[in-house]
Amino acid sequence: MDSNKRPESMERITTPVLAQAFIDEQLKTLREQIGDRKVLLALSGGVDSSVVAALLIKAVGKQLVCVHVNHGLLRKGEPEQVVQVFRDEMDANLVYVDATDRFLDKLAGVEEPEEKRKIIGGEFIRVFEEEARKLSGIDFLAQGTIYPDILESGNVKAHHNVGGLPEDLQFELVEPIKLLFKDEVRVVGRALGLPSGMVDRQPFPGPGLGVRCTGAITRDRLEAVRESDAILREEFAKNGLEGKVWQYFTVVPDFKSTGIKEGKRSFEWPVIIRAVNTVDAMTATVENIPFELMQHIVERITSEVKGINRVLYDFTPKPTGTIEWE
Repeated sequence: MDSNKRPESMERITTPVLAQAFIDEQLKTLREQIGDRKVLLALSGGVDSSVVAALLIKAVGKQLVCVHVNHGLLRKGEPEQVVQVFRDEMDANLVYVDATDRFLDKLAGVEEPEEKRKIIGGEFIRVFEEEARKLSGIDFLAQGTIYPDILESGNVKAHHNVGGLPEDLQFELVEPIKLLFKDEVRVVGRALGLPSGMVDRQPFPGPGLGVRCTGAITRDRLEAVRESDAILREEFAKNGLEGKVWQYFTVVPDFKSTGIKEGKRSFEWPVIIRAVNTVDAMTATVENIPFELMQHIVERITSEVKGINRVLYDFTPKPTGTIEWE
């Protein structure tokens, strides 16, 4: 039987009981596959890699080496959360790499969206490869491949995180959630005890905030994206929209407008808020945010985020607009 094909008889994992049965089965399989050898994982902090990490920690403990690469394009508090959850709470063998300057230097002056994506993806692979070569005795590479990845890649076993590693590293793949859909991965994550902020995390693009700081990325504008996004997420959580709205974020475009701050003329960036609902991400509708809440968010962003004097709301459904701006 094709190991990359989900059996028709496989029951959907929708309850904690089914999730625990899946976990027990995978722990047995992982221990048999890995034995007393070591396994390497690129831990982004996203749902898929976090669930794989939690499974492997339970299965083989310190034989797992997690590498978390901070490329400077993560949301506020995300690198710290990865370190706290996995190193401090789960006692994982975690290597933290702050490569912010390396990535942002490479991206300086690059405006074209696809070129930015190639640089971010390519540099991630290079950083991960460098860390992998520092380690000895690694036989396995764990990946957060899920079933839609297999369906969309035509059974090519290469997850977006580390699919381009050189052949000479010769790792055997470990993909414990490759037959699960995203909703099932979340159920398993909850059963493993991962925090809701990690398990129920919104979809987040591989290039991170790099595609929400449109045009050529600058450090000050990137920080404006990060801070405004944090305010939006905080206010959505406080007002019951977290979990109700599928995806919401801010964009800071590469142009400025005239405004007034503290009685003086200012020339600063706008923040664009995007909040959409979708079932399959092929089409999306725009969330109707209560006007009083929007006014409060505008007041917070324009007063708390440096360099911002205006807030806009993107009312465009998909189609004609895509969910992300780049």
